[in-house]
Amino acid sequence: MGETIAAPELHWEAQDFERKLAFKGAKYTGTNTFLTFCMGLAASVAFYLALVPFMDTPVGQIFYRRGIVPYPITLLSFWSLAILLVKWRKLCLQRRALEFSIMPDDPSFVLSPLTADEALRRIRQLADNPKHFLLLNRLERCLSNLKNLGRVADVDDTLRSQAENDENYMESTYTLAKGFIWAIPVFGFIGTVMGLSMAIGGFGGVLSQGSELGQLREALRNVTIGLSVAFDTTFIGLVGAVTIQLLLNGLKKKEEEFLDECSDYCHKHIVSKLRLLGPDEHLAAGAQP
Repeated sequence: MGETIAAPELHWEAQDFERKLAFKGAKYTGTNTFLTFCMGLAASVAFYLALVPFMDTPVGQIFYRRGIVPYPITLLSFWSLAILLVKWRKLCLQRRALEFSIMPDDPSFVLSPLTADEALRRIRQLADNPKHFLLLNRLERCLSNLKNLGRVADVDDTLRSQAENDENYMESTYTLAKGFIWAIPVFGFIGTVMGLSMAIGGFGGVLSQGSELGQLREALRNVTIGLSVAFDTTFIGLVGAVTIQLLLNGLKKKEEEFLDECSDYCHKHIVSKLRLLGPDEHLAAGAQP
């Protein structure tokens, strides 16, 4: 930390997970919806292909012989996992900006409208495009305002406002995954209704059958199939939703910690180094082109 950056260390175009796959990269830790859908679809197909040799096992029967409901549950579950995976990879890249210092090594350095340009140059040396990195974008906006307006008292307000914007954006990146967490158990309950409907219909068939044992067995078999659909679809829906919710909470906690670290970084490297200009310095600043 504190070293002079000779060449950009952060290359968003080359290091962002989505750009590596030739997809349009979403802002910060946001995700490309089409990319995550493709990943979820591919994972779902691979999952079902892997289960082909085990179709007659209890697990295989849950996914292959319980009607249509397990298919959307599986797709939404893997789509959610793809969203969380991409967000995690993008968060790792965003955190790398915390490893560098944008201020000179000189402990006597103070930040003012006169020296803000030096810090801005160091930011632009650090990354190929600072606006793609949450921390660097926040710093660049703050320092640009300080340089152009020259009001030191506004720096803290600018940082606070930008921090609120970043937090709101981070929250919005979970909207789709949260919607899936709601939809997955709903599909499970739809399977429950369908299965119970089959079971009740089969039970009505049992009551209408004569005394032939074979006929009764066949009718009871339809009842048990309906009950299996009801319970198994609910089971996989609840398991999928709970698993994704736990993973989402863990990742969200890491993102919140990252935002806190960004705020601490700004306080340490910006706020703590600010200094009000004296009258002579204000004149010098006004004389700058």
